[in-house]
Amino acid sequence: MKKIIINTEKAPAAIGPYSQGVEVGSLLFTSGQVPIDAATGQIPQGIEKQTEKSLLNLKGIIEAAGAGMNDILKTTVFITDMNNFAAMNEVYKSFFEEGTYPARSCVEVSRLPKDALVEIEAVVNLRR
Repeated sequence: MKKIIINTEKAPAAIGPYSQGVEVGSLLFTSGQVPIDAATGQIPQGIEKQTEKSLLNLKGIIEAAGAGMNDILKTTVFITDMNNFAAMNEVYKSFFEEGTYPARSCVEVSRLPKDALVEIEAVVNLRR
């Protein structure tokens, strides 16, 4: 099966030896998106702004592959403090239509790249 690498300027460039996204068959697998602004390289302050930026980065990759947020099948959210769960969740749910939420796992981790508070990855259905 052919593998297609997805790259877009709407998300930060990879900060290691990985791709922003990989399309295989009808699925897109994204790399985890930390809240780096692709234009400035800066990370906003606070869990709400960081969640929003991570999801906007994710959206940029998904759209570069020709899909949308409602095509996400599963996300994994990594947060450095489970006390931020409720605030992250409020921002997260605003990116989806009610009743179309993807499956999701959320885990607390000790540290993320660039000392971000959140990182989000997704598996997306590309069937058109």
